[in-house]
Amino acid sequence: MTHALIRLVRFTGRLGLALAAVVGLLGLFLALIVLTDGAGSGLAAWLTTLGVGAVAALWRGRRRTWPARLIPFLPVVVAAALTASVCIPTVPTQRRYPPALPFVATQHWDLATGSRVAVYHYPPAPGGVRRSRPLVYLNGGPVRGIAVRDHRFLQLLARQGYDVYTYEQAGGGRSDLFPIEQYTISRPVRDLGAFIDHLGKGRADVLGFSSGGVVLTRALADPHIAARVHRAIIAEPGPMDGPTTRIIGSKGRPSARGLAPAMTGPRSTHVPRYAVAFGLMRLGLLTPGTGLIGQAEGDNAFTAADLGSDTASAYCARDAHRIPVEDTAQNFSFSAAASLQVDQTVKDSPSIAGELRRSRVPAMLMIAECSAQVRQWETTVLANDPAIERTQYMPGVGHHMWNGLGGNDQRASAVITAFLQNRPAPLPNYPTRTDIPSFLHDHK
Repeated sequence: MTHALIRLVRFTGRLGLALAAVVGLLGLFLALIVLTDGAGSGLAAWLTTLGVGAVAALWRGRRRTWPARLIPFLPVVVAAALTASVCIPTVPTQRRYPPALPFVATQHWDLATGSRVAVYHYPPAPGGVRRSRPLVYLNGGPVRGIAVRDHRFLQLLARQGYDVYTYEQAGGGRSDLFPIEQYTISRPVRDLGAFIDHLGKGRADVLGFSSGGVVLTRALADPHIAARVHRAIIAEPGPMDGPTTRIIGSKGRPSARGLAPAMTGPRSTHVPRYAVAFGLMRLGLLTPGTGLIGQAEGDNAFTAADLGSDTASAYCARDAHRIPVEDTAQNFSFSAAASLQVDQTVKDSPSIAGELRRSRVPAMLMIAECSAQVRQWETTVLANDPAIERTQYMPGVGHHMWNGLGGNDQRASAVITAFLQNRPAPLPNYPTRTDIPSFLHDHK
C-alpha cells in the first residue's frame, strides 16, 4: 500500500511538472507572438519555442538512459501541436468577397482618391414624387459591409422619393482592400467628396450613421468636402477626434447588452488561430498589420457571432429577447484589423472643434434613447457645430435606430425626410445646446 502511494505521488509530481512545462512553453509562444508581431504567420515564434523546448528537454534527459531521454520531449511535442494550430490558416488567405445581393445590383466605382468601392443605388419609386437631390448613406463600421437591415431602410427612403446611393467604404464589404497602413479616418472623408463628385449631380444630402456619422462630421469640418454637401444628418456618431475619444462619460438608457441571449452561429474565436489574433489585437498587443494573419484572411474568418454583445448593445433593454437578425451570414463582412487601424487614427488626430465651428452646412443630429455610445461623443458635435438646426432624441430605440421592430423604421424615416424637406420636425428639438448640461446630468 505504501509503495503504491509513493508511486502515485511520484506520478502526480511528474505529471504536474509536465503540465507546467507545457504551460510554460505556451506562455513563451504567446510572448514571442507579441514580441515578433506574429511574424511569418507565427512560425518565427513557433520555431523559437520548439527550439527552446528541445534544448530544455535535452538538458533534462542528459543523465538518463537512451529510452528515458525521450520522456522530457513529450511536453514539447504537446506544446508544439497546440501552438501549431495558431500558425495554420483554416480559411482562405485571399479575400473572398460576399456574393451579390439578390435585390440590388453591385457596381464598382474607381474614385479619384484611388479607392475602388462597391456602390448600391435605390432610385425613387416610379410614379411618385422625386426629390431634387441625391441622398448618400454612410454606414457604420468603420470598415464593415452594409447590413441587409440597412439596405431595407434605404429602400424605404427611396419609396419616399429619394434617389439613394450608398457605398461600402474602402476595405469594407465588396469594396477593394488596401494595405493596412492606408486605413485612416481621413481616407473615407476624402472618399465622400470624391464619391459625390463621381455622382455628378451637384451637392448631395448625406446621412451618416455611427462611424459614418464621424466621417460626415469630419467632412463638415473640411470646407473643401463640406462644399459638396447640401444637408447633413449625423446619426449616433462616435468620437469625432482624439480629444473626444478620451472623454469618459454617461450613456443612454439601458441597452440589451448582458440581457439578450448569446448570438448563435460559428465563431472564428473558437479557432485557436483567430482567438489569439483577434484577442491580442483587441488588447493592443498585436498591431492591425500583424504578420500572424493577413487582412484578407481576417476578413474571411470574422463572423457576426464574433461581435458578441456588441449587437445587443444597439438595442433597448426591453427588446433584449426580440433582437432581429440584422444581416445574412453570406452578406456579413467586418474587417477587425482595418477598423482598429481607423479607430487608432481617430485617437491620434488633433481636435477638429475649431474647424467644425466654421461649418455652415445645415445639419441635424439624431440621438437614440438607449444608445450605448458615450453621450459626450454626441453632445460634443452638437456643442461645436453651429449649423445643427435640430436634434431629434429618438424614443424607444437603441444605437441601431432603424431596426425593423414596430414602427421604428417609419419613425426614423419621418425624422429624416422632415429635415431634408425643411418641414417641421415630428419630435421636439431636444436636446438643444443649452440643454446639454441637464441632458447629461439626467443620464438621458
